[in-house]
Amino acid sequence: QDYYGKELQKSEDLKTNACITSARPVSKLVRDALERIHEEVVARYYGCGLVVPECLSSCRILDLGSGSGRDCYLLSQLVGEQGHVTGIDMTEGQVWHTSGAPPHPSSSTPTSFPSSCQVEVAKKHIAYHTDKFGYRKPNVEFFHGYMEKLGDAGVADESYDIVISNCVINLAPDKRAVLWEAFRVLKPGGEMYFSDVYASQRLSETVRKHRVLWGAWGCGVGVTRHGDTGPLPPSPMSGLVPGECLAGALFWRDLYSIAEEVGFSPPCLVTASPITIGNKELEDVVGDCRFVSATYRLFKVPAGSRTGPGQATYNGGIAGHERELVFDANFTFKEGEVVDVDAEMAAILQSSRFAEKFLIRAGGANAAAPQGCC
Repeated sequence: QDYYGKELQKSEDLKTNACITSARPVSKLVRDALERIHEEVVARYYGCGLVVPECLSSCRILDLGSGSGRDCYLLSQLVGEQGHVTGIDMTEGQVWHTSGAPPHPSSSTPTSFPSSCQVEVAKKHIAYHTDKFGYRKPNVEFFHGYMEKLGDAGVADESYDIVISNCVINLAPDKRAVLWEAFRVLKPGGEMYFSDVYASQRLSETVRKHRVLWGAWGCGVGVTRHGDTGPLPPSPMSGLVPGECLAGALFWRDLYSIAEEVGFSPPCLVTASPITIGNKELEDVVGDCRFVSATYRLFKVPAGSRTGPGQATYNGGIAGHERELVFDANFTFKEGEVVDVDAEMAAILQSSRFAEKFLIRAGGANAAAPQGCC
């Protein structure tokens, strides 16, 4: 919390590439949308590349660990004025860029504004982006809170089409609780689309408590959540929270078991990029453990939707993916081409927001084996 809210002031301050890895080409649609985001919001971004699912028009999206709001403001443009994006983040506190205190009026120190907590950075630019996007009213909102306890922030059951997260779930001590909450707030057929850091094995105690791989917990300044009259209660976390992602990395096989336990479809691996540390001390600490920045998608497939394998034909028309939709590492759909899909993918396409974009016929492939990222 302190590490992302206080010690880091811009993405260049990071000591590894764990939080800046991107593994997928960026479309012109997304590049243009990024150009319209306020420079302070972009500078305070620490996520794993981009988290931009497809077929977003009029969707309701929840961003877990929204930070300065960059992904929210990007998605705000892609869902359109009829859609809605909510960001929730745990960082709190306010510091000054240089000396740690407000500058004296006569000081020559080039510090003229405080570095607010991530949620406050996001909130203060709502009006700017509403005007920039040509909207009559905002379609974004930001809350301070914890992704393990979305109910405390007033997030209702089955209220979102998509839940995203960008290199943040590793910060949660109870990752199972995060997935349970995401499953709870998703509508039937909804999707959790998220990037995070994964390990090739379960981490040792030494790795999990290293100073740089973890950032020390700090009290910060209480931040008032939208609609509240006072600061939030203490975080449910205790002890330490990760500094640069690696110490909180989940063993990739554990993701599959947790997803199954919660009720999600088997994880679909979208992309994976190796993480380079480039620091001898940290390399010695992690030993032979390998880390990747990976993007997965999980779907809340309604009971009874799995009827068997099929053949899927993409009708085209998804903005930015009109001719070809790279769904994950296993399935790429080209407009008008018939693709054999297993029972799981057939159920996903038929029960989700993609249903209108595909023609599904019975018969086709057997189930694909789970694909790991490490």
